[in-house]
Amino acid sequence: MVDVTGEAAEMIRSLTEAHGPVMFHQSGGCCDGSAPMCYPDGDFLTGDADIRIGDLDVGLERAVPVWMSRSQYEYWRHTHLTIDVVKGRGAGFSLEAPHGVRFLIRSRILTDDEYAAQG
Repeated sequence: MVDVTGEAAEMIRSLTEAHGPVMFHQSGGCCDGSAPMCYPDGDFLTGDADIRIGDLDVGLERAVPVWMSRSQYEYWRHTHLTIDVVKGRGAGFSLEAPHGVRFLIRSRILTDDEYAAQG
């Protein structure tokens, strides 16, 4: 399960206005690789090593897809993830970086009902 804060949704709308449709990818790497990265949709090529964990409704015509590496999903499949944005230096390749903010993941353990609903 993935969600977005109001502040992050506002930043995503701004980035979409400037760059067109966007997507997120959450890898299991170190450093910036552990942060959710925002790219123009299609610029980050996903493959068999990735899984689409959901879509963000940020009030645009089109939902924003969120991808994660399968190996990272194995660790996080029991969590509810929320993409947030905070002030600070972001990752060099993520679209928000030049704006003095960075996206981050906030998480909590899924309830039993939420976990069961995942299938």
